[in-house]
Amino acid sequence: MAERTRDLLWSDVEDIHGAILAHPFVTGLTDGTLAHDAFRHYIVQDAHYLRGYAKALAVCAAKAPTDDDTLMFAEHAGGAIAAERELHQDLLGGLGLSSQQARTAPVAPATRAYVSYLLATAHGGSYAEGVAAVLPCYWIYAKVGEHLVGAGSPDPLYQRWIDMYAGAEYQAVVAAVLAATDRAGAAASAAELALMREHFTTTARYEWMFWDGAHRQETWPV
Repeated sequence: MAERTRDLLWSDVEDIHGAILAHPFVTGLTDGTLAHDAFRHYIVQDAHYLRGYAKALAVCAAKAPTDDDTLMFAEHAGGAIAAERELHQDLLGGLGLSSQQARTAPVAPATRAYVSYLLATAHGGSYAEGVAAVLPCYWIYAKVGEHLVGAGSPDPLYQRWIDMYAGAEYQAVVAAVLAATDRAGAAASAAELALMREHFTTTARYEWMFWDGAHRQETWPV
């Protein structure tokens, strides 16, 4: 049987995934050492990110070759906006920050770069390229949630975050996107598959950079 596209893509980023799991931001969620200021920075930047991510998902929906995939990505685009409004309001309240303060906070360098790459790839590339670019945000979060849920967290805010990404509902969403990725990869030319791998690896690296930027509470250097 031919190798599934998801397996090929994941083989390219196993080291990146390992680096994410070992990052002090991620380990700090379960051992309680992550500073609330760093988590606040993360939630604020995630709100900025999700608004851009939703637009990239909407482009994937528009380019999808089937009605089912158009519907799925369109629903996920709406879900990203809903998550930004609902989950982040809840978490921000626990961190002493209003949604208005979060919305007006500056967009950090890693956030700006990641969202810009997603939108450029979704608009300028093929449907398969767009799917590969948006996939790490789905899949790596599911993997991180699975990894962290057993350990749990002494901090209720962090536990809430872990539970969301480890939950069956989110895992089912990711499974559906992985199936779409396999279909897109099976229909892709060799050149297009190479681009899918390049985009997937790039945005997986941006996932590490996003958590690292939050841990350092990254701002613009000049």
